[in-house]
Amino acid sequence: MKNHFFWICLILLIGVSSCKSLQEKGNDQFLSGQYQYAINSFSQILADDPENKEANQVIAESYRLSNRIEDAAPYYQKLVEADPTFDSYYRLGLSLKAQDKNEEALEAFEKAKGYTQDETYLAETQRQLEAIKLTKGIKDYWPYHELVNYKELNTSGPDYAPVVSEDFIYFTSGRQASGLYPADGSPYTKIFRARAEGLRVDVTGAQPLPEFKNEEGLNQAAIAVSPDGNTIIYARGNSTSDKDLPETALFVSYFRGGGFTQPIWMPVNEDETWWNSTPAFSADGSELYFASNRPGGYGGVDLYKATKLANGDFGSPVNVGPNINTPGNELFPRPMADGKFFFSSDGHPGYGKLDLFVAEKDASGAQVIKNLGENFNSTNDDFALFFTEYPKAGFISSNRDGGLGDDDIYFFEDKTPKPKIINVLLNVFTKQRVAGADDAVLEQARVVLYDENSKQAGGDFSNTTGRVRFTLTPDADFTIIASKSGYFSKSIPYTTKGKTPDISTLIQDVTNITLDTTIVLDQLVLDRSIVLENIYYDLDKAEIRADAAVELSKLVQILKDNPAIKIELSSHTDSRSGDAYNQNLSQRRAQSAVDYIVSQGIAADRLVAKGYGESQLIVANATTEEEHQINRRTEFKVIEIKE
Repeated sequence: MKNHFFWICLILLIGVSSCKSLQEKGNDQFLSGQYQYAINSFSQILADDPENKEANQVIAESYRLSNRIEDAAPYYQKLVEADPTFDSYYRLGLSLKAQDKNEEALEAFEKAKGYTQDETYLAETQRQLEAIKLTKGIKDYWPYHELVNYKELNTSGPDYAPVVSEDFIYFTSGRQASGLYPADGSPYTKIFRARAEGLRVDVTGAQPLPEFKNEEGLNQAAIAVSPDGNTIIYARGNSTSDKDLPETALFVSYFRGGGFTQPIWMPVNEDETWWNSTPAFSADGSELYFASNRPGGYGGVDLYKATKLANGDFGSPVNVGPNINTPGNELFPRPMADGKFFFSSDGHPGYGKLDLFVAEKDASGAQVIKNLGENFNSTNDDFALFFTEYPKAGFISSNRDGGLGDDDIYFFEDKTPKPKIINVLLNVFTKQRVAGADDAVLEQARVVLYDENSKQAGGDFSNTTGRVRFTLTPDADFTIIASKSGYFSKSIPYTTKGKTPDISTLIQDVTNITLDTTIVLDQLVLDRSIVLENIYYDLDKAEIRADAAVELSKLVQILKDNPAIKIELSSHTDSRSGDAYNQNLSQRRAQSAVDYIVSQGIAADRLVAKGYGESQLIVANATTEEEHQINRRTEFKVIEIKE
């Protein structure tokens, strides 16, 4: 029995000693930034003790600090159950949000508010709540852009941040890695290059950067090439050597004497302990944008801008401001020549972790931030936008579900469907009015088409069948003018509105719609009277009635269409009442008609008012009201044609 007790104690002692050493080892790994190793160590402890608070704490924080907060949710959940705090609930909310579990994230953020009185923490938590609500209203910035995983270029490790310069694509990749990055267990990255033409990449020719040698045992990533191709800037860091720089920094290489110089540390880094990465040049190369966690910003990582000096170096970096930067992280800037500024952020309303955004001016000139939408963004990290043909084609990087492994390179293209085309083919037939017979074909009439801005849109002479054909646009207004020597010119309005099918119902790319219209011209003969129909006056009155004004407006149009003619406008009465009275009444009526026409913009010297009373009866000895109506008429005749 004693021997059994001895061995039991010994086994327990060894187990405790082993557990303690594993815990100490895990803490050392965590404190030195070897987060993946710390996760592995504390996972062994949780296997035997699932409620171990320290183990859950370290694993949760290791996932968060190595940009894998979506994996931290079950460990934060353990912490809030055992000992709820603001930090645990807030970070649980972030983890759930990264998994697109928005309702659960809202609940966690609301609970977090109950564990603090700090106004800064409360404000940040409220910002997260509002951001989740705003996500529901996000619209696709480019609805028809389609994203495709570039499987031929990607590997099972990290591949990301491509840029294209002078027929080459440069990108970051974990292929040919010499070791693992202890923070997240992924392969160390190098910069690679391959031939490229737009989106087409010679994937079989991808090779390590030839301009200068990639270093072993650290990460080299996120390259930027100046517009002239003579400057390369990239991020370098995460070395395991105590003799190396303590933090990721920007390095630069210049083209000199037929080759690129050995990369050197850039002054814009300012401090070796500050993290600086994701560089990008402005379109003209005069400015350098990058991300940094230096003090004085608005959150974890902010975007900065440095302007090139006369000596070729870049000056002191300036924060791009709180409209773009948030309490979260902003990275991978991409400024465009048109003033639009693309970037990635987990601080603006989005779908999960890093999303792609654009800052642009609205109609009032104010800068607004827009999420690019679901066809670009996912619940995972989406970043490193680069255009090969702005804004129709380019690349992004993402570690979204469905990829080949870690970060993958995706290409996108504008797949906006070709617009369906409707051609309206209008046949205009010109005819001449023939007394007592059907209208006859009038050939060689000049027909001119004008658009709604009075700009000529076509013109031709009618053929032997009297036809002229025009191609019109749908849903538009036009004016057609027909003229021929010896005839009154005539203009008519024409519209294609409501005369074409709904474009959404069309199947063919091009649909032709044929329409017809006819213009009838009257012969222009001096001193031949033409009766104006429906010109009525109230009994014994000369004022122009509304219905008469409509008919007189037609004469106004004839005068506008035929600016070379001068007319006599005459009024006739029936034989009832005395001669003198009828003569006076007809003259007043004729003058009223002329005055109305002048009020519509026709020159007074083109008009003569003449009252004939009952001196020119058409039906002598009229007895019926119908016969009197024929005698009561208003006429016009051309009395002069100016050359």
